[in-house]
Amino acid sequence: MTTNTHDQPLIVTDHEGVRTMTLNRPEARNAINLELAAAIDEAITELDERSDLTVAILAANGPTFCAGMDLKAFLRGERPITPDRGFAGIAQKPPRKPIIAAVGGPAVAGGFEIVLACDMIVATENAYFALPEVKRGLVAAGGGLLRLPNRLPYHLAMELALTGKTLSAADAARLGLVNRLVQNGDALATATELAREIADNGPLAVATTKQILQDSPSWAADEAFQKQSKLCEPVRSSADAKEGARAFTEKRRPVWIGA
Repeated sequence: MTTNTHDQPLIVTDHEGVRTMTLNRPEARNAINLELAAAIDEAITELDERSDLTVAILAANGPTFCAGMDLKAFLRGERPITPDRGFAGIAQKPPRKPIIAAVGGPAVAGGFEIVLACDMIVATENAYFALPEVKRGLVAAGGGLLRLPNRLPYHLAMELALTGKTLSAADAARLGLVNRLVQNGDALATATELAREIADNGPLAVATTKQILQDSPSWAADEAFQKQSKLCEPVRSSADAKEGARAFTEKRRPVWIGA
């Protein structure tokens, strides 16, 4: 899938193993309606299915990364939820492959929850994050309350969620929530550099490494190595593993096939 039609809610481009998905509703502060949620779901489902894609970037057009759910669409009866992946087509079930959020502006409410569904975050100095749902008598049910305590110290996560206050990108970087803090306008370029570093590596190994990092905290200690071995064995016996070893000995770049 490579979509360049700029009237689409999501612009998708693929280049050298990297899929870039750009929220494209700047007039609505990239708020998520059902059409956009469905497009995100489709794009990340295809990302996981294609052997030539290793990593994704989620970016946005306009000064706001994402303002959360489109309330006008909600009042018309829309719920921006897909059956398999939940809110925004990503919050409940992110892609199996790594995804980087390139945040070039405010990411609030569901927009912050989308960011938290990503594996790495690049943010500009003018970006900020918030879960302001309690200010409106609502609960942040798009994964924010489930993920935030695992990304920030418990007491700070509790304060942000209960007050609805904003967290600047600079503070988020200081606390380890943001991987790269960059100048305004540089989020996508920096995220692309990071994605290319990842895409240079074996795609099977990358996806399995993400899965182990993500799933292992819930594994029982006496089962952890057994579970890890089960996931690693298909990678170890793959053609890509042989190619990686061969390329190393021949002092050349490996040519991955994703199998």
